[in-house]
Amino acid sequence: MNTSFEVFGDSKQPPLIILHGFFASARNWRTVAEKLSAHFYVYVLDQRNHGTSFHHPVMDYPTMAADLLAFIKQQGLTTVSLLGHSMGGKVAMWFALNHPDKVHKLIIADIAPVSYTHCFDNTINALKTVPLADIKNRKQTEEHLASAIPELSYRQFLLQNLVLVDGVYQWRVDLDIFADNAPHIISFPNSDAVVPFMGKAFFIAGADSHYVKAGDFESLFPTALFSQLPNAGHWLHVQQPTIFISRVADFLRQD
Repeated sequence: MNTSFEVFGDSKQPPLIILHGFFASARNWRTVAEKLSAHFYVYVLDQRNHGTSFHHPVMDYPTMAADLLAFIKQQGLTTVSLLGHSMGGKVAMWFALNHPDKVHKLIIADIAPVSYTHCFDNTINALKTVPLADIKNRKQTEEHLASAIPELSYRQFLLQNLVLVDGVYQWRVDLDIFADNAPHIISFPNSDAVVPFMGKAFFIAGADSHYVKAGDFESLFPTALFSQLPNAGHWLHVQQPTIFISRVADFLRQD
């Protein structure tokens, strides 16, 4: 079960792995990866059940962290820097807590090592109601989802998972697997017995987002730096790409 990925830059540069969020894929991070590839060899992964990677009924953070460890070993890497957003940020945090010797620098985008109370039921159920056999184009799907998912940008983001196969539209993700594992995605593994990560870490959040609050990460990442991006929410790398890339690059390039 190999993980699909894209690479950017010169393999002689230090390695950086980017991990996307729930319902996303490597393609969502191409612009960021291209910019960061000026100084890093960037791997952008499709995590299990996303993009073109393999499907599997189990999708929790220990399992996805194990996928990441297997990928690092397959690529012959010793230590890497990690940039994870949302779900990908939780994968990166759990990996760093359990394999600190593998992590050079850790960057977490708009997520904390906590369990949240929101759910994805509305999103998943809305996608399941789309009459795929009758859909002729993406516009029809977008209009069908409008009442259940009012935010246009979020609908367009989700529609990146709609693919045309032999003339029929289908979801690239397995919605039943997503529904079964959504509670794992909003949670975070029990960390009572975990040693805090004392390496170099940077939490970057959207100032308009509610996902990261003061005190959320200090106990597990006591040396971490923290920064907020103005006029940005959870999708900070899309809403403020220039300043996001600048702050990430500055942290990575610091001695």
